Amino acid sequence: MEYGIVIPQGISTLRKAIPDLLEDAENTLSSYFRELLRELYDEIVHFDERIETIELKLKVISEQNEDCQRLLTIPGVGLLTATALIAAIGDISVFKSERELAAWIGLVPRQHSTGGKPTLLGISKRGDTYLRTLLIHGGRSVVRVAHKHQDKRNQWIGEIKKRRGENISNVAVANKNARIAWALLTKKEDYCVIGA
Repeated sequence: MEYGIVIPQGISTLRKAIPDLLEDAENTLSSYFRELLRELYDEIVHFDERIETIELKLKVISEQNEDCQRLLTIPGVGLLTATALIAAIGDISVFKSERELAAWIGLVPRQHSTGGKPTLLGISKRGDTYLRTLLIHGGRSVVRVAHKHQDKRNQWIGEIKKRRGENISNVAVANKNARIAWALLTKKEDYCVIGA
C-alpha cells in the first residue's frame, strides 16, 4: 500500500499478483523491495512444492494402510486427519470405549458435580490439540453441507445446529467422528450411512 498497489486478500490472488508486480517495470517499486518481494515469492513457491510432496507421501502411506482407508470413509475425515489419527493412536485397543478416545482428544464436556448432581460444561480441550483441530475443521465442513442431504445423520446435525448453534454442532460432529473412528478401527469395518 506504500507504493499505491493494493492486492485483494487471499493466498491464491497473491500468488497470481506478485509475478505481475515483479514484471511491471513501470510501477513505483524500489529495486530493494523488488528483490525482497522476489525472495518472498520464491519461498512461497518452495513451500507449495514441499506441501505437495508431503501430501503425495501421505497419500501413498494412506493407500497402503487399511485403517487409513477405513477412516477416509467417514464424512469430514480427510487425508491429514486419517493419517494423524493413525499415527497418534497407534494401538486402538488402548482405548476401552469410544468416549475414552474422544476424551483423550479433548472433545467431551467437562463435568462438575456437587451433591451428586453432575453438570456438563464446555469441551475439556485437554488432549491432542492438533487432532482436535483437524476433527473440528472436518466437522465444520460436514455441518456446512448438512442441509443438502436428508439422511438421519444430517438431520441430527440440522437439529443440533438449530438448537445450539453452528460452533457447538461442529464440535458435536467432531466428537461423533472420533467415536465412529474408534468403532471402525476396533471392528475393522468401513463406515456406511444408514437410512440414506
